[in-house]
Order: sequence, then structure tokens, then C-alpha cells
Amino acid sequence: MENSEGVKIESTVVTEEPLISALDIALFVVIITVAYFWYFKRDKQSSSSEKKPYTIQPSSLSSIEQTSNSSFIKKLKSTGRSLVVFYGSQTGTAEEFAGRIAKEGARYKMKGMVADPEECDMADMVEMKEIQKSLAIFCIATYGEGDPTDNAMDFYEWLQNGDADLEGLNYAVFGLGNKTYEHYNEIAIYIDQRLEELGATRVHEIGLGDDDANIEDDFVSWKEKLWESVCSHYGIEETGEESNIRQYKLVDCSEVLPERIFSGEISRLKSYENQRFPFDVKNPYLSKIAVNRELHKSGDRSCMHIEFDIDGSKMRYDTGDHVAVYPKNSSELVDKIGELLNADLDAVFSLLNTDEESSKKHPFPCPCTYRTALTYYLDITSNPRTHIMKELIEYASDPKDQEKLRLMASSTPEGKKEFHEWILRDNRNIVHILEDLPSVKPDLDHLCELLPRLQCRYYSISSSPKVYPKSIHITAVLVNYTTPTNRVNKGVATNLLAQLIPTNDELPQPTIPIYIRRSQFRLPPKSHTPIIMIGPGTGLAPFRGFIQERDYARKEGREIGEMVLYFGCRKKDEDFIYENELQEYVANGTLTKLHLAFSRDQPEKKYVTHLLEQNADELWNIIGEKSGHLYVCGDARSMAKDVHSIIVKVVMEKGQMTNSQALNYVKKMEQQKRYSADVWS
Repeated sequence: MENSEGVKIESTVVTEEPLISALDIALFVVIITVAYFWYFKRDKQSSSSEKKPYTIQPSSLSSIEQTSNSSFIKKLKSTGRSLVVFYGSQTGTAEEFAGRIAKEGARYKMKGMVADPEECDMADMVEMKEIQKSLAIFCIATYGEGDPTDNAMDFYEWLQNGDADLEGLNYAVFGLGNKTYEHYNEIAIYIDQRLEELGATRVHEIGLGDDDANIEDDFVSWKEKLWESVCSHYGIEETGEESNIRQYKLVDCSEVLPERIFSGEISRLKSYENQRFPFDVKNPYLSKIAVNRELHKSGDRSCMHIEFDIDGSKMRYDTGDHVAVYPKNSSELVDKIGELLNADLDAVFSLLNTDEESSKKHPFPCPCTYRTALTYYLDITSNPRTHIMKELIEYASDPKDQEKLRLMASSTPEGKKEFHEWILRDNRNIVHILEDLPSVKPDLDHLCELLPRLQCRYYSISSSPKVYPKSIHITAVLVNYTTPTNRVNKGVATNLLAQLIPTNDELPQPTIPIYIRRSQFRLPPKSHTPIIMIGPGTGLAPFRGFIQERDYARKEGREIGEMVLYFGCRKKDEDFIYENELQEYVANGTLTKLHLAFSRDQPEKKYVTHLLEQNADELWNIIGEKSGHLYVCGDARSMAKDVHSIIVKVVMEKGQMTNSQALNYVKKMEQQKRYSADVWS
């Protein structure tokens, strides 16, 4: 057909005189093409020009504003400050410590500010040398398996990948960690060393706080020596007596419209009424409780199986992740504070930062009622730290109460002993202190400023998204215990969860705010890789999800590797949780072996660690000969450490290695994610 048309065209050209020549046509096409592109390019430019004030310009201004806001150097210079205290905090403690250091700076003629590294351009540290007698202090927590906190991640990566010249930067570092974990204070130690490598000057040696012992004592001792080093380094002296300076001022909000008052939201006003994806630490999802059932068969303890409904939330989780639950304090304790202080808990107020340059305008969502603040935002059940003792002194009318508080706030050996015995050993919270020191009557707004934020609680997810894509399961032991003062302390989250029992479909179901925190606790990528799981008690939780996922793969016809589970509890007939499920997985072949240890079913205690020692050949066969994976979940203080020691011993004996070689072998397993731990203390 194409040839036929071609012949016809040639014939036409030969036999007839064309009105327009081929050259004319070519010229015409060129002219039209040029005109077309000229017109549309001009139109596009015109269109862009017209839109510029409304789209490009505001974006540019926004970027400038963000840069300005993120420049802590500009804030330091414009406000005459020389001290900046950065914090890397996951639970709020590091942020609290940073605030205390910045506040004390005034005693040494160093006006300070607290800064979140996530909100700062940390590359600006190169300009610190331009500020006379400047100092940067870092209060940095390590969490998980030697991970930086979420808000310090970018800063940590910047230090790792960058090579900025930090000569002229003066710094000090305090780390917050826990010795029961293998990677004790790893992030703080790295930052301290890396800053020195980049040319910065260490003003005071690093402080390492141990939350498994007494991190408050560690911090106070380090802080006192820090200021001695600061005075020596800069040739300055303390200004004199300490003074309690309020960071926030009270604002009466009785005239604020009800729709503008926070009622427990974490960040955005009315966020629970108008839910918006994505859901995270500042924007949790209000989940319905779909299931809440008891797992223990008998006894005086309780273990709950709870299922959170996430249908329609767009939330996704992976097996091994954690779910964060936002608790609230009991109304009984909240009412008690109001009664002890003779305060109107329903009065609406706000706390406004006296530092106008601070990015943190309020200590928690404001305005709200005192009842809301004490219920949703403030931690009233933990042991108060020494700085709170110090601030309460001025509110004590009885000299004996004053002296007791002053002693506990001091750093003397006698003061530390008294604080340890009266606060920590006897497990007193702020309610107990106000009860036992009746002359202490702090202003409620000041107390709200002093108390730390109530933090969410994390639970290992005990389900697989392959099997339960629309719900998240957790396994939680109800926390209730009697203190040395014969008071009953209750776990904030678990006691709340215990009350949230689903009813029939005709009534509104109980709800609680949650969000998903990603974890590195993961099944091997290949389903046929053999694994060993060690999880006594509620340490079984993530392994329930692991087993569900492998069972799902088996039912799909895929090959699955050996799955060996070590589980232990007190008594088989009392607290053997998920017994029927586990036995069913054994019966269908998903769970290859189930090793059980019931510690109190015989005269001599029997734990999973005893079973591990007895099964050295099986352990080595999987982790040594078959390059399988090993997982540990549960108590970090003793169980996880004991398991680690046993594994090293097995590698030595069965792998015919020296102790040093075995340690390196296990370390390599950890680096390859073949040895993973999800533990708590």
C-alpha cells in the first residue's frame, strides 16, 4: 500500500505542473514549526510569570523562613546567648536534662537555650567559634540496639558522612543509656569522639548515665564537675546563690472558647475527632479495642491478649514491629492532687515560655484544664528527680519538711542516700510526697511545669500482618505491686488497658491512641532459613507473629525452615500463654520443636537457659552448620545476658574455637542480623 501511494505521487509529479513546489512546502512547514514553538514558549513563560507570585514565591519565602528558624546560631547571636544544649531524646529524659543545664547556665554568666537537633541546621556548628565563650552541650540517649533517637538520627548521619571543620567549637557530652543493654551509651560515645576528630575542643569528659542504676545521680554528679571545668576553661566564676527561675508563666484562659481547649490530644487540636493519615508519635491513631481477653488460666496475676482495630487507618506494620500506646493517669490519683493542693482542676490555663526565642512555647498542649494536664500530659506516677525536690522547698511551711527536701536535693553523700532510700527504694511518686510532707503546697501551675511528660508505652506486636492485616495484637502483663510504704502502685498503661473491654456491637467500643514504631527485629528474608526463638513469658509476643507468618507461607506451599521455640513460665497450668496455638503449630509442622521450662512445677527452678545448655548440639546445628538465625526477646538484665553467654560457650565447644574467636563469631552474627535481641529492663 505504501509502495502504491509512492508510485502514484511520482506519477503526479511527472505528468502535472504543481501549484506549489516541494521547496515551498518545506519552507512553509519550517515557518509554521518556528511560529508554533515561539508562541507556546512565550505563553508558557507568561503563564509561569503570572503564577510566580502565588506559587514559587511563597515556597521560596517558606524556605527562607525555615532556614531562619533552623539557624540556632542566629538565635544565639540575636539574643546574646553563648550556651546551646542539644538533646537526643526518645522518652523525654534527655530533653529534661538539657533544660536543667541551660537553666543553670545563668549562674555562670552563660545565657543558654535548649535545641532539638532535628529542628536545627547542625552544619551551623562551624560558626560557634564566632560567639565569644560559646559552649555546645549534648545530652544524647542511646536506645534499641545502639541506635540514635529519632530526633538525633539526621545529626548522627551528618557526623558519620561529613567532614566539617569544627575547630573552635567547645563541647561536652552526657549520654543516657542502660548497662543491661550491649550497646551501652554507644551513640553518646561516638558523638563525643567524632566531635574531637573534627577539631572541636572537649571542655569536660563525657558523662555516662545508667538508667538501670540511678541515672539522676549520674547526671547530677557529672553536671557539678562540668561547671567546674567550664569555670576553669573560660576563667569565669559562679555568680552566687542559686535561684529558682520559672521557665513558663501562667496565663489565665478562662475566657477561651471551649472548641479551642485541648482535651488530651498529643499535638493537633481535635485530632481525635478529625483523624488524618499518616499516624506517628505526634499524631496517633485512635484505635478501637476489638478483643481483650485473659491469657492466664489461674493465679493472682493477669496477662492480657489485646487486639487493636486498624481497619481503614491505612496503617501498615511488619512482623516484629512495636506498637506505642498512649496511656492516661487514673482519675483517683489526679483527684488526689487536686484535693491535697486545694485546687480547681477544671480551671482552664496555659503555660507560656518566658523565653520568646524558644521554639517550644508550651511544655504540653495548651490551653487545657489542670485535670487534662494531669490526666494526659504529665507523669505523676514515676519517681521525681532531685531538681523537683529543690523546687518544692519554697512551698514547704514546716522547717522539717524544708530540711528533708533540701537534703534530698543536695549532692552530698547523705543527701544522695536519703533520696535513694526515701524516693527510689520506697518508690514514692509526687502524690506520695505531697501526702507524706503535708506542709508542701506548691502552686499547681508550677507543679505542672516541673513534672515530666507522660510517655507512650511500647509493646512488641504479637501478630503477623499476613494473617491479621486489619488488627494489631499485643501481649501485656498487668502491672500491680505493693511498695515498702504499703501503697499499691499500678502500671499506667496496663491498668488502663485492663478497663477497656469491648462490648456488643450496639454500643461504642473503647478506644486508645496508638502508632507503629518500626523495628529491626525481623524474620530472615528467605522463608527456608532455620531460626531459633528464645522468649520466656511475654517475650513470646513477637515470636507468635513470626510463627504465624511462617505458617502462612507453609499454607501457600512455600518451603519453610526449621522453627525452634524456647518458652518458659512459672506453672504450666497457670501462665502457659497461647498453649493451644503453640501445640497446633507443632502438630501441623510449622513449629519444628517446642522446648518448655516451667520454673515452679518442680522443687528445683528450671529456666529456658537450662534447656539451652542441654541442647548445645541443636543450637550449633542451626546457627553454625546451617547459618540460621537466633532471636531473643524478654528481660535484658539477666535472661538475655545469660543466653548470650551460653551461645558463646556453645560456639566455643561445638565450633572448636577459642573464647576470643567465639566472641568474634557471635559479634559477626549480630552484624549480619543473624543474632537479634528485642529486650527490656
